[in-house]
Amino acid sequence: MTSEHQPFERHQTVYKTDPQFQIDNHSYQTQYVDIYFLRLAQLKPTVEEHGRERWDDLEVHGEPVRRVDRVLDVRQGELCWVAGTVYMDMPLKPNVLDDIAKDHFISVPPPRQKYRDFENDEIMIEDESGRLRLVGSKIQKEDLVTGCIIAVMGTETASGEFEVIDIVFPELPPQIERPIPKVPSKTKTYVALLSGLNVTGNIHESIETHLLVEYLLGEAGSPEDQSKSSSISRLIIAGNSLSEPHAQATDDAATASSSRAKSKKYGYDAAAYNAKPTTVLDTLLTDLCTSISVTLMPGETDPANASLPQQKMHPTMFSTAKYYTGSTFIPSTNPHSCEIDGVRFLGTSGQTIDDVFKYVDGDDRLDMMEKTLRWRHVAPTAPDTLWCYPFQDLDQFVIKHCPHVYFVGNQPEFGTKLAYGSNEQVVRLITIPKFSETGELVLVDLETLECEVISFKSKSGVSA
Repeated sequence: MTSEHQPFERHQTVYKTDPQFQIDNHSYQTQYVDIYFLRLAQLKPTVEEHGRERWDDLEVHGEPVRRVDRVLDVRQGELCWVAGTVYMDMPLKPNVLDDIAKDHFISVPPPRQKYRDFENDEIMIEDESGRLRLVGSKIQKEDLVTGCIIAVMGTETASGEFEVIDIVFPELPPQIERPIPKVPSKTKTYVALLSGLNVTGNIHESIETHLLVEYLLGEAGSPEDQSKSSSISRLIIAGNSLSEPHAQATDDAATASSSRAKSKKYGYDAAAYNAKPTTVLDTLLTDLCTSISVTLMPGETDPANASLPQQKMHPTMFSTAKYYTGSTFIPSTNPHSCEIDGVRFLGTSGQTIDDVFKYVDGDDRLDMMEKTLRWRHVAPTAPDTLWCYPFQDLDQFVIKHCPHVYFVGNQPEFGTKLAYGSNEQVVRLITIPKFSETGELVLVDLETLECEVISFKSKSGVSA
């Protein structure tokens, strides 16, 4: 006797992509310094508004605090406040002149995990008029990075430094109201977040990847598991879908390599190209797109432009999945912003927070994400230590609308918390681990914004 189960239908949602990070013209003809002027012009009115709310009509020891328009207008001994861009003078930070000098090294020194050196680092604030060094215990306690916009209140010392008494940030931008039903629905709707597949194209691709596909397609697990899988309306892959590129290890490639050693060959080299990872990823995406909507973001190891914002991976790279483009297959940018059933998502593939990590003393990735929200900027360290395009009209990384869900892919481990703004903004922060290392898939409930992790690895590390 066979038991029949009611077929499950996948939940459908309304998906809208925000074109904020799409670039029409790829030009490097302008100077990068324009980005800082654009960023300051966009965020200075906001940070000055917060400065007025906090410091207008404020007196310290009977002396009123006044606002100055420019950094160079600060006068010694007078209490004042000024807004500008942070610049971190860090000796351990990469320098283009040092990169040139590496040509003379016997062996190149390994890259640093942290740039921070409390004894030698200098924190400065600058605008179009000049630059002023910031000192004091208040500013030293703050984890700041080059490129964030702040306003500081204090006084200039006899040595020409500005001793900071208080500091304000742009804080979280306005947030649209999230649709919350008055009566909790009986059925849940999830958005799945994934990163770091690192598909290699090997014949023995990780079993976790195959289990992931089967689970999302509803082909694995009990009826309860299949019911939950049908509640996943969309899968967002946050970068690093392909592994680091490697040349094919074949006899033909070895022969070609020896011949190239005799005479240099420039341009495309078919012998060194391995199409297997892309082919395997294409098959994986094709299987998924038959049942679930997939948003694919590029990452550091993916075949996309290195400068942020990374543009969409071209659909023609995927010979079969490309036929689902516009329906269930949505190639997207990195960073990526979208709206799913009225819930606003904002996320990156990890490069932004990985770079902020090098500036700050701690290793709390969720705290770094919250700081970028309070700075109203997705990639504050660009273009200083993070590659980006030289914008001409506006800084596209400025966060205009506060998201409900803010995620970052390819992080060391899963983590989540809520961030709160002064105007009742609530943001769910999520760090997504690398699937190739942890075998973890993150589910976000669109109604409650609560997170759940599904692991495809056993606790002992043996494949599930």
